[in-house]
Amino acid sequence: MKEVWISAAGLCGATIIGSLLGFLIKNLPHKWNDTILGYCAGIMLAASTLGLIVPAFEMNGPWWLVVIGVMVGALFLNLLDFVTPHLHTITGLDPEKHQNNKSLNHILLFVMAIALHKLPEGMAAGVSMSTSSEGNTDWAVSFGIALQNIPEGMVIIAPLLLAGVSTMRTFLISIVIGLLEVIGVWIGFSLGSASESFLPVMLGFAGGAMLYVTSDEMIPETHAHGYQKQATYALLLGFMTLLLLEKLF
Repeated sequence: MKEVWISAAGLCGATIIGSLLGFLIKNLPHKWNDTILGYCAGIMLAASTLGLIVPAFEMNGPWWLVVIGVMVGALFLNLLDFVTPHLHTITGLDPEKHQNNKSLNHILLFVMAIALHKLPEGMAAGVSMSTSSEGNTDWAVSFGIALQNIPEGMVIIAPLLLAGVSTMRTFLISIVIGLLEVIGVWIGFSLGSASESFLPVMLGFAGGAMLYVTSDEMIPETHAHGYQKQATYALLLGFMTLLLLEKLF
């Protein structure tokens, strides 16, 4: 149980740390932002495959259950994008400011896109904890997610501040986003611990959700500002970083 709390606190704390850095570095150049996100995307790719999908295939059970889990995990996150509620009320801005701020909808959707995948990301870490034998906790997935939470926490700050959202409300939004991951960790751990036969599907589901986030949000963002070469090499470096950590630890 202690390891689960450490994982949950680490994921939430990384998001909050990123948010605090975001207040200090409000105008991080796209070149560096895309490079950092590219590195984190590589970490996420390695964590989802080595920490979730490959172990799922190694368990006793039909291989097609893992495949279904991966596809359902991606589809689940895709469907969440379509049911995003109207979010103007969380900004605390007057309705007149909404009408005169054409970029607000785009900013809110961007923030919600980050918030939406926090729950399945936390579930991914929780499921990986439930598969670990006693005294041999696998931290790869938690580490990968926590690392990419820092730049994600940074990039949600500047858009909200530029849209006119107050500093305190912006910070509270970042805390709520981080807490979603804590909930996800415990959901994933509980489901994974409840039934060993259900674990391959859960691992596939969590891995599919992480792959969807990486492909649909992180990589396109790193290729949107003309620095795709740096981002690509950073992704490879991030992928190899987690491979080496797995090898060493």
